[in-house]
Amino acid sequence: MLSQEAIEEVMKRVRRLEIRAKRLVNESFGGEYHSSFKGQGLDFDEFREYQHGDEIRFIDWNVTARTGKPFIRKFREERELSVVIAVDISGSTLYGSGKLSKRELAAEIAAVLAFSARDNGDKVGLLLFGAEPILFLPPAKGSKQILRSVREILTNIPEKPGTNIPAACDFLLHTLKRKALVFLISDFLDTEIRKPLGTLSAKHETMALRLFDPAEERIPDVGKVVLRDNEHGYERIVNTSNSNVRMAYHKLTRRHRQGVRAVFKRYGIDHASVSTTTDYLPALHKLLKRHALRKNH
Repeated sequence: MLSQEAIEEVMKRVRRLEIRAKRLVNESFGGEYHSSFKGQGLDFDEFREYQHGDEIRFIDWNVTARTGKPFIRKFREERELSVVIAVDISGSTLYGSGKLSKRELAAEIAAVLAFSARDNGDKVGLLLFGAEPILFLPPAKGSKQILRSVREILTNIPEKPGTNIPAACDFLLHTLKRKALVFLISDFLDTEIRKPLGTLSAKHETMALRLFDPAEERIPDVGKVVLRDNEHGYERIVNTSNSNVRMAYHKLTRRHRQGVRAVFKRYGIDHASVSTTTDYLPALHKLLKRHALRKNH
């Protein structure tokens, strides 16, 4: 349980994040979100008597037969989306070699996406997961929901610090009854993600943001160090001065990155990789532009 002092400090950070996220949305990001996610389709609005120039395919033959006059169905765009931001808060996300940990980066990105969705008229929900689904906030409107989501991302400590992306995907599949937009934010340090992500993306519009820290992907030559696995507690002494060790580690991390990207590509999941040490906005801009282009072609 957090102390009152710790809670107050977290709330200060949440308020700072709120101000920053709102500014980014207003200045540069909200328009791209709106153009990428214009709504899920068309909703029936009303019947109207046929007029010259109307499309014949919209004629409702049942109403026409009943009234003896041709009537068409009018539709309106279904503006409102249900957005769920699924955030990995496993032990590995606590790492960060610079100002931000991967968890803190996830909170910032989630805030920007959530406020963009709110300004677009969409409902926003949250799923936190580690070794299992931890917290689910059903999609709802309003800043109160967003601020609680950011606070939960920053403060929630899972009992089991492992990563289980298949369990998160399965939870969303069974919980979300209507098609939703899912932003999956994770470092994707998990195995067997291919089938779960494929199934999730087949039912829900899915976008992925892979978080990484450059220091995790290359071991520097700093002599003997103790490497600790935050998710399983394993510790191991590694001689980083050994070039073969550094090369093997680099190949392993590269192979993992390539495998994750291959899964995204196979199932048409638009994605971006975001570093803890650089500005994340360019990556988000490119992601939404790419998504908009793919949807419009």
